[in-house]
Amino acid sequence: MGQPNPVGVLDKAVAILHAVADEPATLAELVVRTGLPRATAHRLAVALEGHRLVRRTPEGSWAPGPALAELNRGTPDLGEIAVRHLVALRDATGESAQFYVRDGSSRVCVAAAERTSGLRDTVPVGARLPMTAGSAAHALLAFTPAEEVTRLLPAASFTARTLLDVRRRGWAHSVAEREPGVASLSAPVRDASGGVLGAVSISGPVERLGRRPGAEVVGAVLDAAAAISRAGR
Repeated sequence: MGQPNPVGVLDKAVAILHAVADEPATLAELVVRTGLPRATAHRLAVALEGHRLVRRTPEGSWAPGPALAELNRGTPDLGEIAVRHLVALRDATGESAQFYVRDGSSRVCVAAAERTSGLRDTVPVGARLPMTAGSAAHALLAFTPAEEVTRLLPAASFTARTLLDVRRRGWAHSVAEREPGVASLSAPVRDASGGVLGAVSISGPVERLGRRPGAEVVGAVLDAAAAISRAGR
């Protein structure tokens, strides 16, 4: 059997990008708009989603992803936008602050503002962490289509009920899921249509951040997420 034609695959991927350019598309709509077989359309859409070239809407349709805007030279990178807000969040809470984006089954730290005394809770820019542990993973997955969540849950340190709670209250909290003795608090960053672009997070020792975060620190994280959302539009 011959190898797949890489140019042909690229053409099909570009067809999907064009298909969602003006209006989000369900898988069935992608098939109609592109003329691709259902399995091929799904495989390529998921691959493009992993590169953030397309994203899922809250309804589960595919839409243009944030990476498309970031490729525009005149558009600031979302990580660059996040930095100043993370610094303000760190100073307000006294905890390390990070901004994560999803990349397939991982999340990547694309911006951070660390405490000078941070130890176990420090996450360097570029760090790739699993989508199966930590409050940032909760915040990113809570608004992801059910079939993707179902695929990750067997290996996760949290449950579907955890994600339901995140959707209800709008923020996520975890204790010692990814690192012993470390707690974190996260909130999703959204685009104008409600799609999740990433997650803003703070992390610190459990004895300081607490097993039940107070309203003030929750409010600071939500405010930072909202500010990054507005700045990125």
